Amino acid sequence: LCLNSHCHPCLQPSCFGYPISIFFIVINEFCERFSYYGMRAVLVLYFKYFLHWDDNLSTAIYHTFVALCYLTPILGALIADSWLGKFKTIVSLSIVYTIGQAVMAISSINDLTDSNQDGTPDHIAVHVALSVVGLILIALGTGGIKPCVSAFGGDQFNDDQEKQRTRFFSIFYLSINAGSLISTIVTPILRGQECGIHSKQRCYPLAFGVPAALMAVSLIVFIIGSGMYKKVQPQGNIMVQVSKCIGFAIKNRFRHRSKEFPKREHWLDWASEKYDKRLIAQTKMVLKVLFLYIPLPMFWALFDQQGSRWTLQATTMDGNFGAIQIQPDQMQTVNPILIIVMVPVVDAVIYPLIKKCGINFTPLRKIAVGMFLASLAFVAAALVQVQIDKTLPVFPAAGQTEIKVINLGSANAAVQFQPGLKNVTVEPHEASDYMIFKTSELNSVSVMFGNQTANPEMDLLDGKRQTLAVKNVGTTIVAEWLHDNITSKPEEGNNLIRFLNNMDQPVNVSMAGTHFGFLPSLSASNYEAFSRGSKKITGNTASLSCEVSSKTFGFGSAYTVVINGCSGNVLNTTYVEDIPPNTVHMAWQIPQYFILTCAEVVFSVTGLEFSYSQAPSNMKSVLQAGWLLTVAVGNIIVLIVAGASKLSEQWAEYVLFAALLLVVCFIFSVMAYFYTYIDPNEIEAQLDEDEKKQAKKDKDPEKEVEAVSRM
Repeated sequence: LCLNSHCHPCLQPSCFGYPISIFFIVINEFCERFSYYGMRAVLVLYFKYFLHWDDNLSTAIYHTFVALCYLTPILGALIADSWLGKFKTIVSLSIVYTIGQAVMAISSINDLTDSNQDGTPDHIAVHVALSVVGLILIALGTGGIKPCVSAFGGDQFNDDQEKQRTRFFSIFYLSINAGSLISTIVTPILRGQECGIHSKQRCYPLAFGVPAALMAVSLIVFIIGSGMYKKVQPQGNIMVQVSKCIGFAIKNRFRHRSKEFPKREHWLDWASEKYDKRLIAQTKMVLKVLFLYIPLPMFWALFDQQGSRWTLQATTMDGNFGAIQIQPDQMQTVNPILIIVMVPVVDAVIYPLIKKCGINFTPLRKIAVGMFLASLAFVAAALVQVQIDKTLPVFPAAGQTEIKVINLGSANAAVQFQPGLKNVTVEPHEASDYMIFKTSELNSVSVMFGNQTANPEMDLLDGKRQTLAVKNVGTTIVAEWLHDNITSKPEEGNNLIRFLNNMDQPVNVSMAGTHFGFLPSLSASNYEAFSRGSKKITGNTASLSCEVSSKTFGFGSAYTVVINGCSGNVLNTTYVEDIPPNTVHMAWQIPQYFILTCAEVVFSVTGLEFSYSQAPSNMKSVLQAGWLLTVAVGNIIVLIVAGASKLSEQWAEYVLFAALLLVVCFIFSVMAYFYTYIDPNEIEAQLDEDEKKQAKKDKDPEKEVEAVSRM
């Protein structure tokens, strides 16, 4: 039944016993989480492929942003509780948030500074500046409203609606997971599209624009419900009181550091001159829990690398799942999907089984197990990385040159690299592997077809790859040096394709709508990027027009396609593999995601539950702030460790993080062993009793004075 406030002025508008206002709040939260996680899902690839930052800088800026998102909730809570109130704080910071998302979408528009229309921004600094401004505004917005929205939802219920309030929080957290899951699937698909005014690029403006639109919807929906909300006036922030109490205790203890002053049972007791017994006792309970938080950031240092290092790892893997092509940033969806499955399974099956085995699986033991599992997940990631590294091409360093020989002739070609460095024999229409030489030692090259010999002029570039194309034409040998101009694996799982004309006349080549132009005989085009799959190749000469379907390209390969001739309007082509495709399948990331999700279930859920059970009810906001702070510090740890380690191998960095978390897990286990569980309700009941006794004592002397005055 829905009740209208006009008919019942003492009631809020409600539906089935729930205030109608909470439906606006749930929709608001879904849209906001879609906006945040959608933007964050593609962020590290935007840094790498659009702003052209390397892996380390992309990772560093990503984790700086996430850290900022988890530092600003403290600011949001202070503004809401001490100044504006929750409603005005949510509205004002949501406006900031929406502007930030819009700025990010604008920053990713390639044509914004592409005045020469070559497909590359002319002033990348403009895009970087806009991106930084956008990310700061988003961090202020998302972090600022984080502690307010759920609490504002809780404010909508009356004291007699405890059951409805509990269900609301379940629906609220379901909306968070739904927004996260759907956006992490959708935005990578949007990013994978091609868009642009002058040139077609990966569609980052759409990938950032849709989250910006959802954030605007979130704000509008929240404002529409304004007249129905119960708005509690700001009543001061408990964090401020706790901070002042701690500060005064430290200051007072320092003032009375002389031995003539007797020691007190606890250092916080030095605040008793100014603050009441209850606040001091509550602060002691909170500090006891916060002390246990000290090792926790290391867990988040590993956990949040799903969006950075693990996503970058996926870019070097094969995303072909049959009919579905998975984008590297879509692998992050494994986590929310598994969370939805694992939370009920762990609660309903795993924990009861452990209990039946007679094991006392305390909350602190669960947290320690979560740390161990996260460490194990990074060992799994390291093993996957070792397999990936085996498939990665080796590029020449400074002082080296790398050479491949392609035989375009009709007989075996014997090639000697002088003086006596290497001899290779290449069969017709085949190619050798790349060979690395010291540039200073390689003086000349000899090419032999049977009794014929040629010494092509050297044309080497230091630190680069070259291809030597050789061919016997009648009694002469033709040799051409081709500069490969590839210095890394193709980006975003694309394939780099170039064409080499082995016909005796020029040919105009195009593939899948990309024109490579006229290629003279024995010349090669530049490489162009193509997505996976088979493409239509067209070759036109002065007298012939031919076409053929290419081989099916995978992910991350590079090929030289040799055009040998045209027969019956069908192009005769052969393929030379310059860089092998990604062969390690993305499915190999699922075990590490599964282990890390199990770690999250036993660590994160238990951590908050334990914190709330060990602190008084009015101090939960302090613990929430402390918990979010551990996430922020964890992301800062990634910056410090990744920056200080200077490890050249990615697998070694994974092992380093796993080892660090194992050490921290051991330290936490020792701390947990000496921890004594408390019941805050018992302590508060004792405080109530003490206060009553004190009030009675204060009252009794007044009665005595009154009796004396009557005598």
